[in-house]
Amino acid sequence: MTTVTQARPWWLPEVRPRLWALGMLGAALLYTAAVFHLEERIFYSLQSAWKEESHEARSLWLPEYRVRVEAKPVASVADNLSGLTFDEHRNHLWAVVNNPEELVALDSDGRFIGRYPLTGFTDVEAVTYLGDDLLAVTEERSQTLVILPVPERPGVLQREDFASLSLVLGEEDNAGFEGLGYDRAGDRLFVVKEHSPRKLYEIQGLKAALEGRLNLRIIDRQAWIDDKDMASDLASVHFDERTGHLVLLSDEAKMVLELDRAGELVSFRSLWSGFAGLQESVPQAEGMTFDAFGNLYLVSEPNLFYAFERR
Repeated sequence: MTTVTQARPWWLPEVRPRLWALGMLGAALLYTAAVFHLEERIFYSLQSAWKEESHEARSLWLPEYRVRVEAKPVASVADNLSGLTFDEHRNHLWAVVNNPEELVALDSDGRFIGRYPLTGFTDVEAVTYLGDDLLAVTEERSQTLVILPVPERPGVLQREDFASLSLVLGEEDNAGFEGLGYDRAGDRLFVVKEHSPRKLYEIQGLKAALEGRLNLRIIDRQAWIDDKDMASDLASVHFDERTGHLVLLSDEAKMVLELDRAGELVSFRSLWSGFAGLQESVPQAEGMTFDAFGNLYLVSEPNLFYAFERR
């Protein structure tokens, strides 16, 4: 029996199987590093460690946050749980549900308190407490802010009963206003657009405009996020009144980032399994807020609730 050996083409170098395997492994590692921006995470981790003593006392310092309530399904909410905000006057959280549009009250352990159907609202995505018993919610596609009083009793809330403000910043699509955060002392509303492209806006004078003093000013804070490529999308934003810092949530990067008053990164917290005491990665983070004591709350689709505290 004659064995025929096929000649190797002259242009193909001889490579052993082990080298092929190492090459494939190297390519996989490079791909993973690129997708998850590992080099940026390492850089910012080293930067945070270097500045820890100077920043820790006057910041939220996210690396010290650990999960207290993990992936708790919110009773009576089946899907599309979205934005989140804390109301210190009632000592509970407000969340919104997209399709069907609803405002939902939760306690700090994620227990259901009450439901308020939002009739006439479309594509509700975010909510923030403005103080003075007022809430602001966004309608994502139309890039509209709707201002409504905090409901006193369960019942239907009619869209036509409330003041609204349309701010079409770019094309109207399903990548419109994704998150809201409000600075009550400065009357500044921060708005994030999720992607395509991701954007951060500061809207000054919202509360004054509601009182008849129309002097709105819109500032594009793109410079604050241009160098934060590891946060490849922006799902939510929170203004922390105790520190004056801004907190951003990225679903794709599974990360919470803290920025100082100049937009510089101070600290961050990974939401991958194994970090912050999490047993599983947060699947689809949609909304985030902090209470008056600095505790962090987060909601993830379809109906999951998380609570973190600094330890």
